[in-house]
Amino acid sequence: MRIIAGTKRGQPIAAPKGRDTRPTLDRVKESLFGIIQFEIAGKTVLDLFAGSGNLGLEALSRGAEHAVFNDAARESAAVVRTNVEKLGFLRQSTIYSLDYRAAIQAAARAGFRFGLVFLDPPYRAGLLEETLAALKTAGVLAPGCRIIAEHAANLPPETPPGFTLCDRRKYGIAGLSIFEEERA
Repeated sequence: MRIIAGTKRGQPIAAPKGRDTRPTLDRVKESLFGIIQFEIAGKTVLDLFAGSGNLGLEALSRGAEHAVFNDAARESAAVVRTNVEKLGFLRQSTIYSLDYRAAIQAAARAGFRFGLVFLDPPYRAGLLEETLAALKTAGVLAPGCRIIAEHAANLPPETPPGFTLCDRRKYGIAGLSIFEEERA
């Protein structure tokens, strides 16, 4: 894995060992960042099921102001920290190793308001919908926030109440859905 564009273009990213993580494929990442390329600069981003931190690191390289990384697996959070330090993004990063619900609450207590959220959880039915609901309830989504969810192409998430589906794409067995919170 590597950073595709921005200030750290071409820099390698370490991945956690084992089979518990599923890194976003480069072609999926390239397509995703092509879609959101003009929405990154100056934003605070959340990489909630971070694995290696691949998506949050790419956003920082492309001009995001700050990234909050979380992975419940301590080994993965340690790899994120290594990648953040190696790329020189420590001052622009917050790293948690918590259950996703606890991480959302910690981010809310810290006052974070996210302009972009990356969700690449384990593929299981209902988890994305639960996560979207938790983000909305915690009040951590800035107006106009885009939530990018990676999922199995054959298991796209339902659009939960309070959100609008903006885009949906398939890349072989992987799928991306982009949501926005509905505002009153």
